[in-house]
Amino acid sequence: MASVPSLASTVQQRLADGLSAALPDAASADPLLRRSDRADFQANGILALAKQLKGNPRELATKVVEAIPANDVLKEIEVSGPGFLNITVTDAAIIDTLAARAADARLGVPFNASAGTTVIDYAQPNVAKEMHVGHLRSAVIGAAMVEILEFTGETVVRRHHIGDWGTQFGMLIQFLIEHPHELDHSSGAEVSGEEAMSNLNRLYKASRALFDSDEEFKTRARARVVDLQAGDEETLALWQRFVDESKIYFYSVFDKLDMDIRDGDVVGESGYNDMLVETCRILEESGVAVRSEGALCVFFDDVKGPDGNPTPLIVQKSDGGFGYAATDLSAIRDRVRNLKATSLLYVVDARQSLHFKMVFETARRAGWLNDEVKAVQLAFGTVLGKDGKPFKTREGETVRLVDLLDEAIDRASTVVREKAQDLDEAEIAERGAQVGIGAVKYADLSTSAARDYKFDLDQMVSLNGDTSVYLQYAYARIQSILRKAGDAKPAAHRELDLAPSERALGLHLDGFGELIAETAAEYAPHKLAAYLYQLASHYTTFYSECPVLKADSPQQVENRLFLCDLTARTLHQGMALLGIRTPERL
Repeated sequence: MASVPSLASTVQQRLADGLSAALPDAASADPLLRRSDRADFQANGILALAKQLKGNPRELATKVVEAIPANDVLKEIEVSGPGFLNITVTDAAIIDTLAARAADARLGVPFNASAGTTVIDYAQPNVAKEMHVGHLRSAVIGAAMVEILEFTGETVVRRHHIGDWGTQFGMLIQFLIEHPHELDHSSGAEVSGEEAMSNLNRLYKASRALFDSDEEFKTRARARVVDLQAGDEETLALWQRFVDESKIYFYSVFDKLDMDIRDGDVVGESGYNDMLVETCRILEESGVAVRSEGALCVFFDDVKGPDGNPTPLIVQKSDGGFGYAATDLSAIRDRVRNLKATSLLYVVDARQSLHFKMVFETARRAGWLNDEVKAVQLAFGTVLGKDGKPFKTREGETVRLVDLLDEAIDRASTVVREKAQDLDEAEIAERGAQVGIGAVKYADLSTSAARDYKFDLDQMVSLNGDTSVYLQYAYARIQSILRKAGDAKPAAHRELDLAPSERALGLHLDGFGELIAETAAEYAPHKLAAYLYQLASHYTTFYSECPVLKADSPQQVENRLFLCDLTARTLHQGMALLGIRTPERL
């Protein structure tokens, strides 16, 4: 089905018609329409136009209003103040546009006409290392952007650039060669993520202790790095064991986060090894990178160190080793050339902003990024504890992500149990997980990514305020009403007068498509979270002011059920795009 034009765009069109009829010279002027608390919409564009035409804005505004042909959308246009237009639409127009949205599986949300291919780099844990709270944001924000962009028609390629290469593997592999049973599993049964991680943790600590205390082991470990980088078969096979063991653990955490991570999308640092030499050759031959004290560097006028000297991006070290820059630049080449990306989106900690600024600028100079292909870092802030300091355990350790998620599920299960009338234990456990994980995701996504946010579980699972639980309960409440409706079915009735809270809810529902387009274009999932919270708030007001099943007439019952149903579908769709479940009963 075709997308549904919003009332705002229809009103905009009517105003533009009036402008060009009244003022043929000003046909292309923007009416500057926005939602208003004085009326449904306000248009401020005539003020600027009057300045340009050296006319009286109130007179111009009146002229424009008189030139708008009669129609069934605009109920009243009032010229106010120095020349604003306050616009009220008809109740029938609100119900008509909502009925058109309800008739469409996509709720009338258009596809982006200029959709391309976006590669999203997110959820990047490190092999043989525990995931901590810092890994949470990349995973949650990235997964939401995947869903939002795909919903607008973008082709999305997911990439998980895991840390699976580097000097620490020499130490780990050498230790495994000398202690061959350290990664063995206790039984032939399926290995849990917890068991895999405790194996890796134990091995990491033991090998680190040996590396720090035994010079001969240190020498053997360093020689092993050379074997790994040279592609020695035995060494690579052992390296693969670490990767596989880590994946058992990663996937168990992503599973708990209710996230779909596919094996084919995991392309770690090692995936670009074969390209590193060529990347350096291209950069050096084209003059983008130059040798400085033996290292291959890219310099920037505006990037200087604390001493005031230029700080270069080092692509290859003087000893011939490659840094992160070589891998990141090779990944850009691969994503543009082989994956045909038109946008590269990196969901990475804001503390790496300077690195990515330099990498993107280098790729532009090399011609890999240009007007057709852009790269953007969706930089995110730090997760803080309740005290406003970076989140640590009492012992000063970083907090294990798994512990955090388990605690969120426990807290949420308590809330669900208190409210649940007709749920058995299995259902309480399932809803507890959906509410707990939803709470963690929503707390993250409802804050602008660039800002730090406080991890406060009490607040997150609260039924009051801007939380996912509030939204989930609004959805479950609507489902309960629809179940109780009996023979009455949702149906739109354009002939009815709407109460103020029905109009407010309807106008907000109608803005969903434009909001999705804005969220996708700006990579701003917090805007979708804010929209959904406002939707639930509008619904709560409507619910308290307008009886649904006890409305005055059968038509009004059907119309209010229709508003309930469309609200539920919009909440469900919006929450799904954020990666949050909406249980039918709570």
